[in-house]
Amino acid sequence: MAQTIFVLNGPNLNALGKREPGIYGGKTLKDIEADCKSVGESLGFVVDFRQSNHEGVLVDWLHEAGDVAAGIAINPGAYGHTSIALHDAIRAISVPVVEVHISNIHAREEFRHKSMIAPAAKGMICGFGPYGYILALHALKSITQ
Repeated sequence: MAQTIFVLNGPNLNALGKREPGIYGGKTLKDIEADCKSVGESLGFVVDFRQSNHEGVLVDWLHEAGDVAAGIAINPGAYGHTSIALHDAIRAISVPVVEVHISNIHAREEFRHKSMIAPAAKGMICGFGPYGYILALHALKSITQ
C-alpha cells in the first residue's frame, strides 16, 4: 500500500507563474502539483497536495498529516520566516517534515535568511526552483523507508 505524503504550500504560492518569474520561475502551482504526483507515484507515495494563504489552515493540515501521513514537504512561503505557530505544529507531530523554498532564501533580503521552520524540520531544501519539491520527495523516501 502506498504511503501518503502531504505537500503543503503557504501564502502567495497560488500566484506562481505570474508572481516574480525572475525569482520563482514560470511554473504554476498546478504544474508543480502534477510533477509531485507523478514523481510521488514512482516513489510509492500518494501525494496530497494543498495550498492556503491562511496560517491556521496550514497548522490544521500539519496536525491532520501527523495522524495519517508518512511525511510532509512544506513550502511555508513567507510564514517560514515568521510563524512560531507552524514551528510548534511541526514539533507537535512525529512524522518527518522537509521545508522547501523555491528561491535561495539565504541569497535574498536579510529578513528571509532566518527560518522559523528549520529548527523543527528534518531538513531544508532551497534555491533549486520547483525541483526542490522533487528533491523533498526523494528525501522523504529516504527517511521513511
